[in-house]
Amino acid sequence: MIGLSVLYVVAGLMFALFAIGSATDRTNPRRWGNTAFWTLFAVSFLAGSWLPDVVNGLILVAMALVAGFNWMGRGQPAPQTDRAERAERWGDRLFVPALIPPIVTLAGTLWLKHVSIGGQPLVDPKQVTLISLGAGILLATATAMIMFRARPAVALSEGRRLMDSVGWAALLPQALAALGAVFAVAKVGDVIGGIATDWLPLDGPLASVCAYTLGMALFTMVMGNAFAAFPVMTAAIALPLIIGKHGGDPAIVCAIGMLSGFCGTLMTPMAANFNIVPAALLELPDRNGVIRAQIPTALILLIANTVLMYVLAFRF
Repeated sequence: MIGLSVLYVVAGLMFALFAIGSATDRTNPRRWGNTAFWTLFAVSFLAGSWLPDVVNGLILVAMALVAGFNWMGRGQPAPQTDRAERAERWGDRLFVPALIPPIVTLAGTLWLKHVSIGGQPLVDPKQVTLISLGAGILLATATAMIMFRARPAVALSEGRRLMDSVGWAALLPQALAALGAVFAVAKVGDVIGGIATDWLPLDGPLASVCAYTLGMALFTMVMGNAFAAFPVMTAAIALPLIIGKHGGDPAIVCAIGMLSGFCGTLMTPMAANFNIVPAALLELPDRNGVIRAQIPTALILLIANTVLMYVLAFRF
């Protein structure tokens, strides 16, 4: 049975190759910082399941120190004078590799969970979506290499260049999602739920819905990631009040709750991988210009999500 451990090995090997590439990149003045960072990340994927929790925690602290002391840098990419010419020749077909992961993920999620060999499922039914996503990414990479007649070394080099451009911020989504799980285990949601019910009039469903959607957006702005806010705010307000007390549909409440959290993602510099890194990559003069441009859309979407949850959650 194919499980997440297969994806961990693939990801770990990729980051190990990034570390080797960083060590040999003499155009990067801080190449040893990059090497250390990607080596530690590779170790966490390849051996994290066998290492004690303390060691995994020390690996994360070491990665934070490398990033915090600004020991990571970027190399100079090899000039590719024919890049614009090739892009014009391929036209819209350039997007074919980008479309493969979502298509494969959707198809795999719907189909793979029904596939079995000798009575055993081919993939772990609990992780079929993530495994399908990983398969889609590998298939997209292979398709791009065939289309552009690129060697595997080119794919690794371009992948490392992109990751070096993003830097430590590439780890923020999974780190903050893990922090959200820690908050959930520590019962932070129960504490926030107690404070909310003590200080806010949450007797009616509309008030509870408003508290949940606004809370998701605000907590996401603080945490920088909706996945970190979701377990806390859902345990605090959605489960005991909207679903438990007022009978809201769990699927609708949780789906729209996540969308409300993403509204907060659009409005915070804490979501560095979405708002700050792109501004840096594009060398925009205003570092917070992306956030300022997104705020009106985020507020409109937040109001729409609140209305949709109130209209739909109690009618299905």
